[in-house]
Amino acid sequence: MERMERYQPGQALGPLVKPPVTKTQLVMYSGASGDFNPIHTVDEFAEQAGLGGVIAHGMLTMAFVGQMLSEIVGVEGDLLTFGIRFTGMVRPGDVVTCEGTVKEVEDVEGRQVVRADVWGMTQKQERVVAGHAEFAVPLG
Repeated sequence: MERMERYQPGQALGPLVKPPVTKTQLVMYSGASGDFNPIHTVDEFAEQAGLGGVIAHGMLTMAFVGQMLSEIVGVEGDLLTFGIRFTGMVRPGDVVTCEGTVKEVEDVEGRQVVRADVWGMTQKQERVVAGHAEFAVPLG
């Protein structure tokens, strides 16, 4: 993903398209995060909980959006704030696309501070996370 020299209000961010979520990925994320809730790894348990099967960790989906932001900000920039609401469930097989829209831009001390809305949605166009981010990048 190429970073633009200067951001403008209304400009699109992303997309970052993640490959289909796998059950193996969910098991690995459970180990990495310490979240061993069986709704993320055991179909029978998730079905008994009324979820219709295994769902991905919300924080994994947030991490996908975080990856997009990290790629935008790069090594020379700073992610200043990042907040997400969980609005839907991601299941194994879902492809999550992360995007955003620049809302405000301000030049501050040789850097451009960008405020944006960000989200992730499945291949069914269902938003599963939505939130905001603020980042600073050097002025080109």
